[in-house]
Amino acid sequence: MARLEGIRIRNYRALRDVTLGKLWNLQRVDPLQPLTVVIGKNGTGKSSLFDAFGFLGDCLRVGVEEACDLRERGGFQRIRSQGVENEPIQFELYYREEGKARPMTYELAIDLDLQGRPYVASERLRQRRKGQSHGHPFSFLYLREGRGLVWSGLESYATDATEMVMSGSDDFWLESIQEEPESEWIELTDQRHLGIVTLGSLKAHPRIERFRNFLQGWYLSYFSPNSAREVSKAGPQKHLNESGSNIGNVVQFLEREHRPRIQKILNQIADKIPGIQDIRIHRDEISKNLYLLFYSSSFQEPFTHYQMSDGTLKIFSYLLLLNDPEPPPFLCIEEPENGLYHKVLEVLATEFRSYAESKKGGTQVFITTHQPYFVDALEPVEVWVIEKGEDGFSKITCAKDIPFVQNMVLEGQPLGSLWAADYLDAGSVIHAS
Repeated sequence: MARLEGIRIRNYRALRDVTLGKLWNLQRVDPLQPLTVVIGKNGTGKSSLFDAFGFLGDCLRVGVEEACDLRERGGFQRIRSQGVENEPIQFELYYREEGKARPMTYELAIDLDLQGRPYVASERLRQRRKGQSHGHPFSFLYLREGRGLVWSGLESYATDATEMVMSGSDDFWLESIQEEPESEWIELTDQRHLGIVTLGSLKAHPRIERFRNFLQGWYLSYFSPNSAREVSKAGPQKHLNESGSNIGNVVQFLEREHRPRIQKILNQIADKIPGIQDIRIHRDEISKNLYLLFYSSSFQEPFTHYQMSDGTLKIFSYLLLLNDPEPPPFLCIEEPENGLYHKVLEVLATEFRSYAESKKGGTQVFITTHQPYFVDALEPVEVWVIEKGEDGFSKITCAKDIPFVQNMVLEGQPLGSLWAADYLDAGSVIHAS
């Protein structure tokens, strides 16, 4: 299963310049873990970080201009970091398809054109050549202003000379490069859509296709209890949507195609939510509406899903995600603790880790939280602490890089308790150094 080993974000809201994990030029740091959790106080940038992942997915799906306006972002000028007027929003993703595969780097820059509309200023995919263990990776896709070169196949890359020209800042670089063997000159007709969307659908570019599929498969949970209470029309659906409004349809699919999985979910719910004995599907033959019926040990008549508590519906939706027969490569959840009893949180964190580390599932899980009980179940290498710097922008540190905290954990102190006691802050880093 593909993994995101590191990401750098620049000029996105509070994220003026933050890096999590490993990059091609930051090789002496640990990659992001199968389970990665970001903690921090209110207003430090957790929501900006979560939204940055969503923004990338939206750029792939609908284009950069529309993505700037979705989810109440308010347009490019609102999401570009304050005080930054002449720099683009930039992303750098360091990703590996499997354990021994050579990692790839994807670089994206989004800026305003002469008409003041967001567009893709540059886009790049690169990878080290076969047998190359160090040094800079070589491009197999490079676009600037919608024009550039793409190298086909699995092992074709730019030459050293072309790579040097493309890496320069000369605005006339297009006039300086020549097409090379196995490369193709391309010019996009729409600079508001990512080049990997178009090129990733062509058989000649399998590397681009695999990366596009990885990014396209990201799942960000915008779960809403009110959406989950909606009464949906009968009909099986494979995957839970981002709001959770099709819970009943996913249960129907699992009941039909993967009965052992749905039984496993029901057993887990019974363990985690006292009093729930059974959950069944009811289809109204007249309206064709679909209902979930929750049977309690205390009452003879069942409750429908729109009568259940926010916490029950949330746990139910997470268990559906963790039992998806075709799981996403990357799962992102913001503040899963909302509406849940605190004693459930350590169990939930353990469930997420088991799922992320599973050889069968293998989905990478990224979570933001401000709940110490959830953090108590985590290891320092899994936790990143986000804070607001003196300049007003976010800065982020992996908890394992705070020696004082690492030593306390080794002595048996839970990580969440250390955070609650204000040990996971800039002062701890300074003290430790």
